Amino acid sequence: MSRFTGKKAVVTGGTHGMGLAIVEALLAEGAEVVLTGRSEKTLEEARSALKGRAAHVVRSDAASMADITALAALAREKFGSVDHLFVNHGIAEFAELAEVTEASWDRHFAVNTKGVFFTVQALAPLIADGGSIVLTTVANDVVFPGLSAYSASKEAARAFAHVLAAELLPRRIRVNSVAPGFIRTPTMGVAGLTEEQRREFERQGDETTPLGRNGTVEEVAAASLFLAADATFTTNVEFAVDGGFAQGLVAAH
Repeated sequence: MSRFTGKKAVVTGGTHGMGLAIVEALLAEGAEVVLTGRSEKTLEEARSALKGRAAHVVRSDAASMADITALAALAREKFGSVDHLFVNHGIAEFAELAEVTEASWDRHFAVNTKGVFFTVQALAPLIADGGSIVLTTVANDVVFPGLSAYSASKEAARAFAHVLAAELLPRRIRVNSVAPGFIRTPTMGVAGLTEEQRREFERQGDETTPLGRNGTVEEVAAASLFLAADATFTTNVEFAVDGGFAQGLVAAH
């Protein structure tokens, strides 16, 4: 029997990249999953890819309180209770200091911080005692010029994870975070990059990551599922999936 046979999971930001890899891994191990996305393109691609499987693809904007409330209502309707919550959604928009606008700043915090907090608030009552929450943050020392709003909003989510872990101790709900470093995806996780910028971002990942390469979405998914199901005596931990970047190792290549 697989670790997730008969388990119910919710994955926000689950229609592409790391989120979709988490969904695919959960389904492969027998879970039933509600997954969310915002882009009609990725929603349709996910529906097509997951057709006939135990997956419920839902349009939900993490910056919308109405959508968050509706997501919790849907999870209650479909599942009754939830075993594992993966809060994976996020946005990253490239803009250096002089180019950051108030609207962009607010958008990052609406999705990456407010959206994380209120998603957990809405779904926490549905999580079974002894269940788990896994947040996607970012490796501590992955610094790239032009991502100040993104980095700040993710740091806020990291702080929230620590408090949440303490608050949910009475229900034995474990709260941990997975912190990716440079992960190879079609957009490298940043909206609006030119192809040249994307290649540069990936090149920097290969050169500065001690293991000498960018990570894969499957490696992030494996770590996320480990925290959800296997790390049963672990809470309030941030698990770096970054090839040694944030651990102070020196690249050997």
